Amino acid sequence: MGRFFYGKLAFDNIRKNSRVYVPYIITSISTVIMYYLMHSMAVNQSLGKMAGAAQVRSMLSFGFAIVGLFSVIFLLYTNSFLIMRRKKEFGLVQVLGMEKKHIARIMIYETAYIAIISVLSGLISGIILSRAMFLLLLKILRFEVKLAFEISSSSIVSVLLLFAGIYLVTLVWNLWQVHLAKPVDLLKGGQVGEREPKAKWLLTLVGLISIGSGYYIALTTESPIAALVFFFVAVMLVMVGTYALFTSGSISFLKLLRKNKRYYYTPNHFTSVSGMIYRMKKNAVGLANICILSTMVLVTISTTVSLYVGIEDVLRTRYPREITISSYGITEAHVVELQRNVSEVLESHEIAPEDTLEYRSLVFLGQEEDGEFLTDIEPSSLFAGNPQSLTLVPGEDYSRMAGEDIALEEAEVLIFSKGGSYKHATLSVLGRTFKVKDRLSRFPVVSHEASITQSHYVIVRDMSVLEELFRAQEQSASEYKSELRHFLGFDLPQDADSATIYRAIRLALSSGEPFSHVESVDAVKDEFYALYGSLFFLGIFLGTLFVMGTVLIIYYKQITEGYEDKGRFEIMQKVGMGLEEVKKSIRSQVVMVFFLPLAAAVIHVAAAFRFISKLLAVFNLTNIALFFWCTLGTALVFALLYALVYAITARVYYRIVTEGQALTQIND
Repeated sequence: MGRFFYGKLAFDNIRKNSRVYVPYIITSISTVIMYYLMHSMAVNQSLGKMAGAAQVRSMLSFGFAIVGLFSVIFLLYTNSFLIMRRKKEFGLVQVLGMEKKHIARIMIYETAYIAIISVLSGLISGIILSRAMFLLLLKILRFEVKLAFEISSSSIVSVLLLFAGIYLVTLVWNLWQVHLAKPVDLLKGGQVGEREPKAKWLLTLVGLISIGSGYYIALTTESPIAALVFFFVAVMLVMVGTYALFTSGSISFLKLLRKNKRYYYTPNHFTSVSGMIYRMKKNAVGLANICILSTMVLVTISTTVSLYVGIEDVLRTRYPREITISSYGITEAHVVELQRNVSEVLESHEIAPEDTLEYRSLVFLGQEEDGEFLTDIEPSSLFAGNPQSLTLVPGEDYSRMAGEDIALEEAEVLIFSKGGSYKHATLSVLGRTFKVKDRLSRFPVVSHEASITQSHYVIVRDMSVLEELFRAQEQSASEYKSELRHFLGFDLPQDADSATIYRAIRLALSSGEPFSHVESVDAVKDEFYALYGSLFFLGIFLGTLFVMGTVLIIYYKQITEGYEDKGRFEIMQKVGMGLEEVKKSIRSQVVMVFFLPLAAAVIHVAAAFRFISKLLAVFNLTNIALFFWCTLGTALVFALLYALVYAITARVYYRIVTEGQALTQIND
């Protein structure tokens, strides 16, 4: 044999099997590009010049770790489709006299070619695109940084190590598969028939219980903090249920279709349903994978887009006014001193505050049970349940904010609830019982804590009630004490230098008592854009990766089934089925298989919508309407893309199963 015989043979094999190898190579190149881009941006030196650089770098580091993990799992998974398609070819050359060691040499060359093409093309493309992607990131983050073109050597090394490992593992696995199999088994390849699977009711029950439990958690969790705790539990339950129901439930569904004589005994439905029943054991895992990836695409993109688009809403939720000052452990003297210091700063800049909000409060975190608010609960048990916040505000402060006079007796209160209603006629806290005189429909300001807990704002008669409850708390056995608080917030005129005023107020209050936390929307806006912008960038990046994975799994699934079904359709044509009937049968099968995972993914997202909206509240996004429209828009765009992939794969499937059949009919 010539020196380059095996190398030439390997190249010819890849070229002849381009239908299965080209998408795999394109995917490999794409994953290399994505990994390099994420890694190079995470280590880019220019990143350190930005505000919030630590947050952005953390997100990008998380991103390239996810891309790396996805590359390992996905390329190994799609490799199984390739080796299945090649088994018959390897069996044939063994029958013709080629030994397994010769096949091993060919496979080594093939893997080397694919690895070299994928890694080199991916690295070159990644290096070319890196500057554009970094500029896109800066545009999303609204930062201006002088960017010098650089090639990240550490990213190149990381790419080489990761993908060399992936291709080495795939090579070893493929060689092991060929080594273990007998030539006759290789000749059968993926054509080994499946026995008709039985409907596994126990597995179906497990699937229903798992998905039902996951949905129950999603639909009944009230607290955003509890949602954060139980999120991964719900996700794992739904994933287990999805795999179980696709494996067992799909078989039961197809058997029900077979029992429907009017539906089943038609040429296109007969062939598609009967063939799918026998192969559903293999189909189920692929369909479940498509469903899970589709769900990940919808959730990832819709949530990150919502956070980025709604960043102004987020800032307004977190900071109800342009300048906010929160003080803890206050007395009347402290409040007077703080007001004087702030007024002096504003007067020195000839600024008059606008939309001022000022109130004193006493805040408890606990749980409500039958009209009694419990404040002495351990934090661990608190967050596992349904934590609530109770904010008591004196009547005179509420009257000033709301612009209306109220009259309350000593033991009377007004109450405003957010995140849930208060249904009792009385409220007891720390030994004091109050009668609920009225329930308010609105409250002038809702603090940040209200975004992540069910919150009750209680208007009491005057400040003496707060001081009495504060003293009662000091005498209680509770280990976690609350303090009397004072909040002052105001907006500034549009032409005011908010950054200068913010710094002046911080300086004026830095040496005083008690401690005052001064915040400015303008001062933190860059940090918020750094966090939510990098989340948005990461969401689009990972969403694209998951879409690519979904498309490739669907493509290989249809190709594999096309080659398996080719013989069956040839037989059906010989007994009288025409090409048009073959096409109808193909359309029936592909539509049934194709859109079931999409429908299941949409149901998963719909069930999780309320749950995810609770999680978004942790990030200060409480605009549910915005999240709804972003989710709906994402679902519609993804459905259009899904339909486009359907049209392409159906055409490829049809082309495979009908290859040579038109010519056969002419010869006959």
